[in-house]
Amino acid sequence: MRIAVTGSIATDHLMTFPGRFTDQLLPDQLDRVSLSFLVDELEIRRGGVAANICFGMGSLGKRSILVGSVGDDFADYRSWLDRHGVDTASVHVSELHHTARFLCNTDQEQNQIATFYAGAMSEARTIELQPVADRVGGLDLVLISPNDPEAMLRHTDECRDRAIPFAADPSQQLARMDGPEVRRLIDSAAYLFTNEYEKALCEEKTGWTGEEILSRVGVRVTTLGAKGVVIDRQGQEGIHVPCVAVDSIVDPTGVGDAFRAGFLTALAWELPLERAAQVGNAIAAHALEAAGPQEYTLSRAAFLERFAAAYGEQASTEVAPHIATHNP
Repeated sequence: MRIAVTGSIATDHLMTFPGRFTDQLLPDQLDRVSLSFLVDELEIRRGGVAANICFGMGSLGKRSILVGSVGDDFADYRSWLDRHGVDTASVHVSELHHTARFLCNTDQEQNQIATFYAGAMSEARTIELQPVADRVGGLDLVLISPNDPEAMLRHTDECRDRAIPFAADPSQQLARMDGPEVRRLIDSAAYLFTNEYEKALCEEKTGWTGEEILSRVGVRVTTLGAKGVVIDRQGQEGIHVPCVAVDSIVDPTGVGDAFRAGFLTALAWELPLERAAQVGNAIAAHALEAAGPQEYTLSRAAFLERFAAAYGEQASTEVAPHIATHNP
């Protein structure tokens, strides 16, 4: 199963504030906020939604095709991704802009305030998917994750025009798009990924009810944070999959990307949807325990032991043959 992942490729600048953002917000002054946070830590990490997802898939032994736009400062990052099983040959290199930057401040309650500089990502709208498909012998699924908004719409339209199955993952770009654009992004998607808040925002912006959205997408996947994930399909009872227990919460950045990596990889393994969500939750737990979205490592033995503890021996037995043997 050949899966292309389109979306942002960025460098993450992750900071930690030793207090609570909410303590600094004055209810009667919210119309003129002017705040500066003195942070304790700064970590500079590789990131970007699409790159994070591809890294996670590679960690599971599944080679995916990364599609996005970067600057000429991408050489070291490309080498890192290549070494972790990612096909980077379809990444566009800008002659004008730097690779995108994500600046995120996290408080002691894991609330986040972030800023994203698009940079070279703005050129992703120039990328055609057909040459990618021609190079790899066809595409079985294209994930359209947060990116330059015009690129997201163009990739979605091209998938529909060329009858390529696609998964919609609008995420943080929902806040920027209007109703017709959101409808254009998710209509006829094979899969729709959102968190609980984005689910409600999708319905508000499109003007479609939950049932109407289910009539327009194949599978709707809603992540619920510590409550796990729900999978919905039209005319069928929803599937709730609880999360995997974590030893300690280190950094929530990229946890949703890790879930998508596990879910998509399990689809490529032809596992049922419940197993796909379980694999996604397991990778998300690993990401949550690491400082940075591409800093976790997977040990096959430890992964399967943890998977069995969360979902049972039968589930672990079904997943085991697919877990990459290069991870001892």
